[in-house]
Amino acid sequence: MKRPARSEPLHDSAELHVQGNALYIEDLPRLEGELALATVGAPCARGRVTAVHLDAARAVPGVVAVLDHRDIPGHNCWGPIFEDEPFLVVDEIGYLGQPVVIVVAESRAAALAGCAAVKIEAAAEPPVLSIDEADRRGLHIGVERFIRRGDPGAGWAAAKQRVEGVFESGGQEQFYLESQAALAIPDEGSAMVVHSSTQNPTEIQKVVAELLGWRQNQVVCLCRRMGGGFGGKETQGSLPAAFAALAAWKCGRPVRVVYTKDEDMLLTGKRHAVRTAYSIGCDETGRILAAEFVVRSNGGAYADLSTAVLERTMLHLDNAYFLPHVAIAARVCRTNLPPNTAFRGFGGPQAMAVIENVMEEIALTLGKDALTVRRANLYSADPASERAMTPYGQRLTNNRLPEIFDRLEASSDYGARRARIEGSNEREPVALSGLALVPVKFGISFTNKMLNQANALVNVYTDGTVQVSTGATEMGQGVNTKLALIVAAELGISFERVVVMTTSTEKNNNTSPTAASASTDLNGSAAIDACRQIRARLVELAADLFADPAAGLERSPADVRFDDDRCWDVRAPATRALSFAELTQRARTERVDLGARGFYATPDIGFDRESGQGTPFAYYTTGACVAEVKIDRLLGTLEVSRLDVLMDIGKPIHLAIELGQIYGGLVQGIGWVTAEELVYDERGFLLSHSPTTYKIPNITDIAPEFHVDLLDSDGVPQILRSTKAVGEPPLMLGIAVWCAIKNALSYASRREGAAGGGRGAIPDLGLPATHEAIALAAEKLGRPQ
Repeated sequence: MKRPARSEPLHDSAELHVQGNALYIEDLPRLEGELALATVGAPCARGRVTAVHLDAARAVPGVVAVLDHRDIPGHNCWGPIFEDEPFLVVDEIGYLGQPVVIVVAESRAAALAGCAAVKIEAAAEPPVLSIDEADRRGLHIGVERFIRRGDPGAGWAAAKQRVEGVFESGGQEQFYLESQAALAIPDEGSAMVVHSSTQNPTEIQKVVAELLGWRQNQVVCLCRRMGGGFGGKETQGSLPAAFAALAAWKCGRPVRVVYTKDEDMLLTGKRHAVRTAYSIGCDETGRILAAEFVVRSNGGAYADLSTAVLERTMLHLDNAYFLPHVAIAARVCRTNLPPNTAFRGFGGPQAMAVIENVMEEIALTLGKDALTVRRANLYSADPASERAMTPYGQRLTNNRLPEIFDRLEASSDYGARRARIEGSNEREPVALSGLALVPVKFGISFTNKMLNQANALVNVYTDGTVQVSTGATEMGQGVNTKLALIVAAELGISFERVVVMTTSTEKNNNTSPTAASASTDLNGSAAIDACRQIRARLVELAADLFADPAAGLERSPADVRFDDDRCWDVRAPATRALSFAELTQRARTERVDLGARGFYATPDIGFDRESGQGTPFAYYTTGACVAEVKIDRLLGTLEVSRLDVLMDIGKPIHLAIELGQIYGGLVQGIGWVTAEELVYDERGFLLSHSPTTYKIPNITDIAPEFHVDLLDSDGVPQILRSTKAVGEPPLMLGIAVWCAIKNALSYASRREGAAGGGRGAIPDLGLPATHEAIALAAEKLGRPQ
């Protein structure tokens, strides 16, 4: 595999992390007069508040203020798409624990004591918790959406085989290490500074302003870094930030709120659970001729980002496969759970799991190896082919998935391992092995065209150092390090000369969230625009300084070069040269502007939601994973034996960071498909609300043999430095592990002599495939002989 070069710089916070000096919201020094905040939530998941008793709480020693919806001076309603969620409950209750009252006190202990003294009376009603019940009762968010291509009827007429079923994928907790947190500080006059652990500072600025009834220019939001986000801080940081700002305004003192891990898991939204009914017609080779999907997602009590997440689900039901005749219908269901939200992949994983399950079931039905079926359905590498067009009308270019399949099949020794598994499963009917090669094709861009823009501020100083400010937020993924590398390369200076500043709405206005795997593309391109403006001015200055008509050197901007912290004239590099610092000092003397604001908008994208057609993505990041697993069909235990990954991520900007994203994303995906189970009781209370009851992957869950390699690739020429986004796509490679589990289970009822598990009873396995789920699925297939 490719290995990081020794010269690659460290992650910008690496040493601070090791030293314990990287500051998060809870680490910021306590301010004079600072107060703590806690909330009191609704006592039921559905119903109406009938009375709220606050006097006893106000009498608790140390309590400074007890606030409810009547204390909000502006709008008591917010939402990133539909403004349908109250900050504080007025009467109607949407989910258990939904904030009703804010208690502000001199200490966290006093705030909790005040919360205990608040009494809320409610008329409870039975909550709606499942997709099925919400759909049956007509409880939905937004309208039903459709994507159609071709004539499914014609496809059905030609189909020799039909595969039908319902696939259910569960939700997933983001499980970032730093919980939701905010610190609000009243500024002079009517102004507020909010430090927030957020992927979306502009959203925080807007929400706080609307809550207080202020203008946006009265609020500044800052985010130095987050202890993880994974989509869970794209919108969900809004409530704690709004509560802190409201309390700070009311009390005239700084207010900090930091959720505990239990509070965070109980109160915040998660990955959407999805139920998809599918009906697939194929020919005798396994090639799909017709496909119909009916998708329903669990949105929770309010809209949040659910309709946008569902849109990306619809756009990824094809994954890597050409569907000639297809009909997709999808809708969000409203339930009495906290509003579900963004999570790494943003609806794409739920879709890809469906179509990969279909591939496994076609293979089992036809008695073929699933790899053969996948190959039969892959998008063509020829962009002119009709089999290179998605259901929504975007043509694939530079599709190297067929090549990735060829290389990965060979490098992973797939054929020999399949033969070995066939033999071992026949000899040992209890301990079963499974194998799957699964691709990913993930679209890069926000599907909301407006969000595909960014601005950047670059300031060069007279000592030759640089400060960069963008709307990107650092959550451990290394975006600041990559931005610094991009700026250094554009200006021809060393990485150490560049510092990326705290993200602030004061410096970068109207920014998009750090999400959709697009933040380096967007913000890096904006920074490049700013650098090129500055560099163009410096070139003109240098051309003046290097000109020496007496020596035959006429003024020539075209001959000016920048690199290695120097600027020189290629015609006389030894004598006509300056250090970058010397040049910037001369620029100051000559009154040359050393600052610039850059801007970037992704070109040539757009999607018509009404017709379900368009070009929503700038490009696709692709790859594939071969997963081998071992299961015990009696106990349901699982071991991931080996993982082989090959991805096309273009030309990496920082190889170590991007490899880290691949490893980490895949492991997080394995957690989603195998172990991370959200369990609610009949009240809508999350039983798995802490690390003791919710299992994320640990070191023992990692495959002992784990290979990652990158395709030599020219990337996407129109994207900065021909790179490709790598934040979200690797997570979906985890679906290969789930498919390998299903493949292992298929041997429990295989037809003699059939490949890849054979034709028999198809395992009934949803997602996540926990040990319990594996054991139950095996039990349905019969006891081993």
